[in-house]
Amino acid sequence: MSRWKDTLDALMHERAAALFGYAFVLTGDADAAEDLLQDALVRTFRVNRRSGTVNEAHAYVKRAISTAFIDGHRRTEARPQRHPGDEGDFARASAASPDHAATTDSHLDLHAAILTLPPRERACVVLRYLDDMPIAAVAAELGLADGSVKRYLSDGVARLRPLVSTLDFPTDSPDTVPVRTPGGTR
Repeated sequence: MSRWKDTLDALMHERAAALFGYAFVLTGDADAAEDLLQDALVRTFRVNRRSGTVNEAHAYVKRAISTAFIDGHRRTEARPQRHPGDEGDFARASAASPDHAATTDSHLDLHAAILTLPPRERACVVLRYLDDMPIAAVAAELGLADGSVKRYLSDGVARLRPLVSTLDFPTDSPDTVPVRTPGGTR
């Protein structure tokens, strides 16, 4: 058995739930999250790369999840879109069974609001606020400049605030700076 297989086995044993959770937050659908995770694992382990630690493999797979999610969204935009009246996956994806617990409702509201964001904004918001990564780490994870991440975060939070009344993103973080737009500072 090769070393990369050992690393893959250890990764799936120790971190499968966390990786699936990350994919689920991005996609909003369990089946799509499973597909995204599988695609990321294939992208990461299809070549016999040098054996690394579980932490390194986790970072590779998480980056592959982000990349595959953004790439997949680009591909779907190039294809004809389904319309709300169509049957099939769209109808299943939009049907949700509400939970009446207040905390669960607010989590569902936040998750639904996050799903309205464009892919890069969504990835930045998830990494920054749900994974609690600093802006520089988000930029490194997604292969973006710090300023681009700040802009995606600014735009994403601005889109989320009207959708979720209980939304409380920290604004006094030391690595948060105002983004200047043609209309003024935001």
